[in-house]
Amino acid sequence: MDYCHQHNLVDQTTAGQERPFGIRVSLPANDTLRNVLGDDWERLHWYPSESERDAAFEKMAMRHGYYRDTDTPTQVLEKLSR
Repeated sequence: MDYCHQHNLVDQTTAGQERPFGIRVSLPANDTLRNVLGDDWERLHWYPSESERDAAFEKMAMRHGYYRDTDTPTQVLEKLSR
């Protein structure tokens, strides 16, 4: 498969690699963003190794500097293996 846009961020050397370790991102039951995204909204991110997944999980779990002091992110992160 050809990738024509640089912003796709696809590394051609690993594009077909199996990715058995994942992270599920979802919203808690009482999150008001569910009114916009729907009750079944989730995103899955897959990684080729457990260490890459764990590093990404830690980075996703951190409160980054772009939030306002009054913002409290409520995402639910879950480690997956297939």
